[in-house]
Order: sequence, then structure tokens, then C-alpha cells
Amino acid sequence: MRARTLGLAVGVAVGGVVGAAARGQTLVPWPATIDKAFAPGLGALVGTVAAIKTDLLIGAVRHPRRIPLAMAAIAGIAGVKAVAGRAIANGLLAGLEENSRGLDPGFAQPPSSSSVTGSAASGVPLELMGREGARYVGQVTTPEDVLAVTGEPMLVDPVRVFIGVECAPTIAERVQLAMAELRRTGAFDRKYLLIQSPAGTGYANSSPVDVLEILTRGDCAAVAIGYGLLPSFLSLGKRKDAAQTQRELLDAIVAELRDRSTSPILLMYGESLGAGVQEAAVPGGLTDLDAYGIAHALWVGTPGSRTADEFHSRCAASSVTLDRAEQVPVDFGPQRPRVWFLEHDGDPVVRFRGDLIANRPSWLDPTMPRGRNIPQSMTWKPGITWAQVLVDVLFATKVEAGQFESIGHDYRADLGAVTTAAFGLEVSAEVADKLESRLRELELARAARIAG
Repeated sequence: MRARTLGLAVGVAVGGVVGAAARGQTLVPWPATIDKAFAPGLGALVGTVAAIKTDLLIGAVRHPRRIPLAMAAIAGIAGVKAVAGRAIANGLLAGLEENSRGLDPGFAQPPSSSSVTGSAASGVPLELMGREGARYVGQVTTPEDVLAVTGEPMLVDPVRVFIGVECAPTIAERVQLAMAELRRTGAFDRKYLLIQSPAGTGYANSSPVDVLEILTRGDCAAVAIGYGLLPSFLSLGKRKDAAQTQRELLDAIVAELRDRSTSPILLMYGESLGAGVQEAAVPGGLTDLDAYGIAHALWVGTPGSRTADEFHSRCAASSVTLDRAEQVPVDFGPQRPRVWFLEHDGDPVVRFRGDLIANRPSWLDPTMPRGRNIPQSMTWKPGITWAQVLVDVLFATKVEAGQFESIGHDYRADLGAVTTAAFGLEVSAEVADKLESRLRELELARAARIAG
């Protein structure tokens, strides 16, 4: 009884300290219920673990012979939980995948333009492209969009190619399908070819493609190949396959262009997990970009890791890292940066990493200036900050259609100007303003179609 009393006392004390320390500002706003429950919940969890461990330790000291039996019991309980957990998880994952397969009613009809995948002229059925693929090809830029922004007519219908993970069983076959679509649509005869990596569900942000299509008046092509159907935080195990997909696609494009007298300007774009995937596909940085003939690359909201830090350093000789669109240089000097990293100072996806548990990050160094949207009162606490930023990640992208905000993992307010600059597209201030307005209109129209 005394042992249990001592264990309970230790648990209450530890939990109280942790709960008190867990109160404070975070990188992004949380729902009120989560905000109220986090500190006491974390304190209760840590306190319970501390109480159990204290009881086990005291029991082991008093009754050494019971240690093997206790360990066997703990292992048995853990095993039962693991089996039950896997069964529940598999059911949830299957439901999420099925949701990603289903097409929105507003995007369930094949596109009318023969220049996109999933149209009547395409060899890839729309129903195999998944929800995100159908959205990607279902609202391609129109002549009205081009005229409204540039004041000039569209030159040619833009090309969009999307191959979903279920369009073919292997990476090689999916790449072959993409190449067949690029050849069919005449993509290699366009001025620009944008190679885009989707996020885990197959989501490929249309905004940078909209920018390119509008400002080139359609003289461009974009290609994306999916590698999964689950949200990015559940697709981390697919990064290897995703990077391999990008490498094989790059290899195929380089081989296709080798014997051509003219070639499109090659661009790369990745966002969130898609950015990490593309960076893993060209791990040598500028050296690999040279090998593939990539003119410009824009990577947005790359998940934080030591690998990402090392990749940044390999691109340092010709790169720029921005927190927001207002930081786009007015004068690029003798040479425009080739690689652009758009990463909000207060983006939890960028800031979250395992070593937050035991190491104070530079962005919370009390002797250094704080980045934008990093609260002055936010301090590093061992273990606790890691848990806070983990929860931040879950609420990092809270968006409302057409209401662009430069905060957290939401980069919509920055993409117009940054994409324009990163891809070397020169525009007047008047055209830039019209472009921003049109991007918001396009998103509202897309949201309306998704809502049916």
C-alpha cells in the first residue's frame, strides 16, 4: 500500500509540473477544446507513466523474484494492444484510401480539353486518377483567365498530365503512362515543362500551375505522378517509392529530350511532403539539378529534418530562402537564384523534428531575434515543446477558400509572387495584382465544384 501511495504521489507531482509547464503560446491557434485539454492531458499522461514506473521500481526492489513475471505480463498486455491497434488502424486507413479514390461530383466528368489527362483523347481513365488527380486536371486555365490577367489572348491550351497511383501497378509503368501522355499532348514542344510531386493523398497544388499557365498564356505543360492515397503524415513510409518515382520520371524526360533540337525549360515544384520527396530525388542539390537540366526549382514548406538542412546547404551557392512574398528581391543582381525555398518562420511542419525533445532549436534561442509568427513568450522545454509542435502540425493548415493567409502551413498568399519570381516570369505590378485576384477567384470556383 505504501508503494502505491508513493507511486501516486510521484505521479501527481510530476504530472502537475508537466501540466503547468505545458501552458503557453504555440505556433498556430488550436481549437478551444484542444487548447483547454492539452496541458492537463499531457500532465495526466506523464504523471500516470511516472506513477506506474515508480510502483514497478519499488516492487522490483522489494520482490526481485517477481520481476520476470511482471515483465511477461507487461509484454503480454503490450502485445494485445499492438494487435488490436493494428486492426483498428488498418480499418481507418482503408477508409481514408477509399475516400481518396472517390471523385467529387463537380469533377466526375472527363475534362473537355484534349490537352489534359483523363479527357476523351487520353489513354488514362479519369476514375483511376483518384479525387486529387481529377481535381488537378479538371480546372485547367481558360482563355478568359489569361485575358483577365494579361490582357492578351491565350496562345495554346495548356497541358496537364496526372497519373494516379492506381493507374498502373508499378513505378515504371506509371512513368511510362506519364511519358505517353506528355508525348500525346505535345508537352515537349511547349516553352516550359513543370515537374511536380504531389503530397501523400495525390494532392498537387494547382496554384503554381495556374500562375505558369496564365503568365505563359498556355505555352507550358505540367506533370505529376501520385504514389499513395493517404494523408502525408500517414505516407512517410512511401517517401522512398515517391523519390524513386521522381528520379525515374526525370530520367525518362532527359532521355526523351536528348535527341531533340529544342527543349522546354524544365522546372520543379514540390510542396510539403512533395517538396521533401523531390529533394530526396535530387540529393546532390545543384549538382543533380545540373545533370537533369533543371532551370528553376521551388520547394515550399519542406518538412523539417537534418536531411532537409543538409540539402539546403548543397544548394546554398544559388538559392534563396523566404518566409513570405514580401521578401522577394526587387533586384536580383548579376544572377537570379536557381533554387527557391519558401518556408514560413512559424510553420510547424518545417519546425517539427525529433531532436526537439532534448535540444533547444535556434528559432527559440532567447538571444536571437524571433521569426515572424513565432510568439515572443514561447520558450523551449524538454519534451513539452516537441509535444506542442506535434499538435501544431495537426492544425497547421486551416484554410478558408479564397481567404489567403500567410501563416502556418498555408502558403496561398505567397505563391503568386514567389512562383512568378522563382520561375523567372517577368510581370508588371498591374499584372501581378490581377494575378492575385484571379488566383482567389479560381480557388473559390474550385471549392464550389468540390462542394457540389
